[in-house]
Amino acid sequence: MSNAEPRFGRLITAMVTPFNDERELDLDRAQALATRLIEGGNDSLIINGTTGESPTVFYPQKIELFRAVVEAVGGKASVIANVGDNCTADTVNFAKDVAKLGVDGFMCVVPYYNKPPQEGMYQHFKTIADAVELPIILYNIPGRCVVNMEAETTLRLANDCENIIAVKEASGKMDQIATIAAAAPEGFSVYSGDDSATYDIMRLGGAGVISTTGNVAPERMKELVTKCAEGKWDEAWAAHEALLPLMNGLFETSNPILVKEALKLVGFPVGGVRLPLIDATAEQSARLASIMREVGVL
Repeated sequence: MSNAEPRFGRLITAMVTPFNDERELDLDRAQALATRLIEGGNDSLIINGTTGESPTVFYPQKIELFRAVVEAVGGKASVIANVGDNCTADTVNFAKDVAKLGVDGFMCVVPYYNKPPQEGMYQHFKTIADAVELPIILYNIPGRCVVNMEAETTLRLANDCENIIAVKEASGKMDQIATIAAAAPEGFSVYSGDDSATYDIMRLGGAGVISTTGNVAPERMKELVTKCAEGKWDEAWAAHEALLPLMNGLFETSNPILVKEALKLVGFPVGGVRLPLIDATAEQSARLASIMREVGVL
């Protein structure tokens, strides 16, 4: 795989979705957060992914959120809209509507709950790709979708669909990820879907990371991916080790409970989470604050 700068950059943060005290969208705060993250070194933002609580933000609210972030970013970075769903037809129709908002690309997750076989995954993503023009990042996360998209399926899509340009790999299957990175066509990028795996995946030929930690410590994540891209592996490992307690600590309970708590702790509150998620407990907050002080972000 080429080490050229990937289309959407090396540090892409899956932005949290800010809510007010009534758990309604806070679009002003969303715009402020998007600006903060771009100023912190993010190359692109994914809006309303898992970290953005996509299961509890419905289509009309997603449209509002995408529109607000596009306006705030103003072309300074790419805005990638998560439009993925477990119904192919709904995803196609929604993607066509979202494309009109001025986003730069889409992310589409492996269909969850209905557990498609590999051929079903292939046809799902190919149908979406054939229906839209914008570039698409695939998202493979078996921990949430139950099923794993195998390397062969990812590579078929990479070769057959010109606008499928990347995969966010959160399978934890390093052999699979290595196979994709080694055999992917020119212009196709592999992104780590787990912050703590970024170093290892970039050593395998990955392009960067789609990050949760980037909400809280974008400069530190940017340092890590930049050192990896430059082949400065000793320095990259030092950056990885220094931030690892936070990368792990943010996932001690269901994401994005603790990343929202972390933003509150650094003085940039973005509201709580929507049910069935619940806000961090006092004990979780205290432990997180200790970790953040340990790594130097608080």
